[in-house]
Amino acid sequence: MKVNDLTLTNFNKREFKVHTYTLDSIGDLVTPKHPLAIIIPGGSFDHLSLREGEPVALAFNNCGFNSVVMEYNLVQDEGDIYPDAGLDVLTTVKYFRDHAREYNIDPAKIVTVGFSAGGHVASFANSMANSPKYQKEFSFTSSAVLPSKTILGYPLINLAKIGFDVPAEEEGKVPTDEFVKNSALGVTAKTPATFIFHAWDDPVVLVTNTMEYIAALHAKNVPCEVHIFNRGGHGFSLARKDMVIKGREWQENPHAAHWFKLAQEWLASEWS
Repeated sequence: MKVNDLTLTNFNKREFKVHTYTLDSIGDLVTPKHPLAIIIPGGSFDHLSLREGEPVALAFNNCGFNSVVMEYNLVQDEGDIYPDAGLDVLTTVKYFRDHAREYNIDPAKIVTVGFSAGGHVASFANSMANSPKYQKEFSFTSSAVLPSKTILGYPLINLAKIGFDVPAEEEGKVPTDEFVKNSALGVTAKTPATFIFHAWDDPVVLVTNTMEYIAALHAKNVPCEVHIFNRGGHGFSLARKDMVIKGREWQENPHAAHWFKLAQEWLASEWS
């Protein structure tokens, strides 16, 4: 496997980094081209969760994917989080679709995988991709930038549905545009088929985020599979023992860990 760092420039002229994990070519495989997973970590918009980055990318590699961990605009970075964070996703999709042969990937099998705040980035990027307003402003086409499928883990969908008060010093950084604040409002019939997992007892990103999003998908007849686990809290990532932070032993959750295999089965059924 080859590991590399790239600096890309989004549609708003902002530079951002992506970290690539590319499988070596192996002879005459039945399926010679790999799907691509673009991993978008959470982190409350002020950092990127390491537990939702490289370990997830490597898990996808182990299932035959090439993968990318994408860094996006945070509150402390120059400029606003949006539109740049969403444009980072769309630029990443377009870059790897344009360079599919170089990375030995199938351009029709590009999956965005967003966790927590990264779930808002991923879902809002889909809204942007299908929005005539953003298409005109940033000169892209939906076919060039829209991922094939999307996986959302305990996703923040509606910025009003969090389990705590926004600190006063960060209130000015919360978008005021309702279309931006609530990515469910941007769901259209062209939104990619979506797989979602969440925990019922999530105290940070309330499970009502997922409920609101699946209602929007259902209203537009967008294919969706959802798994709401009875327990898991927030930020359990792959929920494996080797991914537990000291003092947060609840992050090991064999039941919630099933999401990853279920997501692989879902993708296989979608692509069959």
